[in-house]
Amino acid sequence: MAKKNEPGNRFVYSTDPDFRIDENGHPQQETLPPAQQKLKIRIDTKQRGGKAVSLVEGFVGKEEDLVELGKKLKTYCGTGGTVKENLIIIQGDQRDKLVQWLNKNGYTSSKKL
Repeated sequence: MAKKNEPGNRFVYSTDPDFRIDENGHPQQETLPPAQQKLKIRIDTKQRGGKAVSLVEGFVGKEEDLVELGKKLKTYCGTGGTVKENLIIIQGDQRDKLVQWLNKNGYTSSKKL
């Protein structure tokens, strides 16, 4: 999300009612079908007080579709998580469950150590 004081955010006011500022500076891509998605799953503990989280990265598509996929994965794993910076973050070491669900639903996924 763009901050008000960042140098790249120079818009102050627009009279156009349909005017929208592209927050991340990149046009949104169309979401690829699940078979063309190449998702990578890894575990991370950095800056989390030693607690492990599973990261799903490599999703190509709209933010809304990424949030929806994250919601489905959290429900399947039965744990919490979030979606930020094009990453799905799932609490705990859920790599095996994530690979199982993604492969069952047609996604191409690989597990990293």
